[in-house]
Amino acid sequence: MNEKFKILANFIKDMSSETPDVQSYLFVKENISKYHLNINIASKPLKNKMIEVSTILKFEDKDLNEKKSNFEIVYISIIKIDENVKDKKELEKIIICDLQNKIYPKIEKIFLNVLDLSGFSGVKIEKKIDFNKLYNERID
Repeated sequence: MNEKFKILANFIKDMSSETPDVQSYLFVKENISKYHLNINIASKPLKNKMIEVSTILKFEDKDLNEKKSNFEIVYISIIKIDENVKDKKELEKIIICDLQNKIYPKIEKIFLNVLDLSGFSGVKIEKKIDFNKLYNERID
């Protein structure tokens, strides 16, 4: 199957690792297994069938702890859509599934490296993101 898009560029637009103090660091190190990964995908059209796609990962504590760290990456992909793609649903599938399946392993690796270099080594993202399921849940 021919891909219906081409990645023209990928880059990290913003990356953040915030731990306010030593007490927070020690608390988070003990409780990082309670952190959850959230993903948000946004897009904006450019000209000539090009689209800027933002893939935003946040790794955060859902509990209302005062001592916490915040981790976030905004990863941008500039893609060119094939001329034959006309349908809005097909375009959404490209952005939410096809592109993400291709770029996500790299984003996850970068994100885990940031966590490691921020003093939180050995963090694993247990739950893999099923982008096809994410897309199908959106359209139901």
